[in-house]
Amino acid sequence: MIRSHLSSFTGLPVLPFTPGMTLPDDPSAVAWRLEVEDFEADPEEFAALVAALRDEVPADAVRALVIGEWGSAYEQAPPVDLLVEAAQKWTSLRAVFLADLVSEQCEISWLTHGDITPLLEAYPSLEVLWVRGGNELRLDPVRHTGLRELVFQTGGLPGSVAAAVGGCDLPALERLELWLGRQDYGGDTTRAELADVLAGTRLPALRHLAVCNAEFADRIAEAVAAAPVVRQLEVLDLSKGVLTDVGAEALLAGQPLTHLRRLDLHHSFLSGSARERVVAALPGVEVDLSDPQTAEVYNDREYRFTAVGE
Repeated sequence: MIRSHLSSFTGLPVLPFTPGMTLPDDPSAVAWRLEVEDFEADPEEFAALVAALRDEVPADAVRALVIGEWGSAYEQAPPVDLLVEAAQKWTSLRAVFLADLVSEQCEISWLTHGDITPLLEAYPSLEVLWVRGGNELRLDPVRHTGLRELVFQTGGLPGSVAAAVGGCDLPALERLELWLGRQDYGGDTTRAELADVLAGTRLPALRHLAVCNAEFADRIAEAVAAAPVVRQLEVLDLSKGVLTDVGAEALLAGQPLTHLRRLDLHHSFLSGSARERVVAALPGVEVDLSDPQTAEVYNDREYRFTAVGE
């Protein structure tokens, strides 16, 4: 579960926007948070909030936006259309986080999205896009030369979205995070749908790859072990998932990983001996094995869970 909102985004402190507020001395030095308090608020209330931001904050000071509660997140997608409409004015916008909601507001797997492709098309200079939630999320393959960081935080990532990311031409992208999640929350991404991402052909600048929070983390590790994209990475993140000794052995039996600066395997289900083998095999690599997990046993059956699900 995700229990706290961002306090900073892209290095900027997050500041909630309220119509009529006194602006900070440098309004471009914050990430503006847009949120209505009522989770059942009329869509017009959020539209009015966006309009007020457009009217009251200088356009060149809107560099980062964090979209919080917009009203009925269980049923309505974030108002991407409002951001698209503002694109001609917000030409300095470089970072967007769609749906910084915590579990008390809406469980991550219940967050409803729509097609986010128009957002990328409307902002060719956008550098950072984070999206939380995967329910009904859609993306078409696009070419975007500005994007440096793309993050999908989900309890279940649709395979169609993973495939679309692989189909995108993103020559400047340095960081990509795909939280795959669980099948029972819509996480149906397969190795085939990850193939283009793992090939890295359209991601020449990629240095940080997270294919994490995966129910079938062992299969992901097997695929990563032979993935061409790994050779160009500095950071590989397979954390938050159901990674067991089987996946760790597959990873170590694959291509060399000693060029990595960091390997993130926190929240995994590795035995003590497997943990020792990973560390011994990768001298000079920072290996994060924090938050070790053990299977939960009910009625003589073992259960293992991703860090973020519902």
